[in-house]
Amino acid sequence: MILRPVLRMAVAAAAMAALSGCALLSSPDPVQNYRFGLPVEAPSAVGDTPAPLTVSIRRIEFPQATGDDRILGVTGLETAYIGGARWVSPASTLFDDSLKAAFANRADRIRVLGRREAGTPPLVLQVTVTTFEARYAAPGAVPDVVVTARAQLRSTPERRAASSGTIRPEEGRSVERVFTVTQPAGDNRVSAIVAAFDTATRDINTQIADWTISSAN
Repeated sequence: MILRPVLRMAVAAAAMAALSGCALLSSPDPVQNYRFGLPVEAPSAVGDTPAPLTVSIRRIEFPQATGDDRILGVTGLETAYIGGARWVSPASTLFDDSLKAAFANRADRIRVLGRREAGTPPLVLQVTVTTFEARYAAPGAVPDVVVTARAQLRSTPERRAASSGTIRPEEGRSVERVFTVTQPAGDNRVSAIVAAFDTATRDINTQIADWTISSAN
């Protein structure tokens, strides 16, 4: 008679231990958040001498596989997201912020028209990111971060009528260029890979901003 209560207590303890073990196993792994790109600062004042160029930047187009907060790794034909690491915001948002920051650093030469700002911009820039990934030559190798983007600069009728610059009606309504940056990571560690994404994004957005200015003059 004494063994039965003891047995029941032992069974209950074992059940509780099993449930506790299941809870521990189902706990999600810790995730570290990262960011990349040029930081967005306060917009520059127009001042007495406004920038000679004004451009409207359309919303960035990004591949579905890399536009969210996951970091994509590619080895040959295989793809996988890097575990334990996420972007603090969707990659498309961080890239968009970095592009606008690159233009803000050239506020004396070009001004970005806010997306809710009234008026017809003389220049419209559309950037489409086609590649945004860490590429491994072999499993466990140090990857290269590859970023490719197609930039299309379109001139509005008002611009074409008033300017004799690079973009003219007889030359077509737009010019475009494909930019590619390959940035080796210093090591096969998440922090090194994130640093490579940061460098590559800053580089390509700086190139796009400079190309926009030179194409419009």
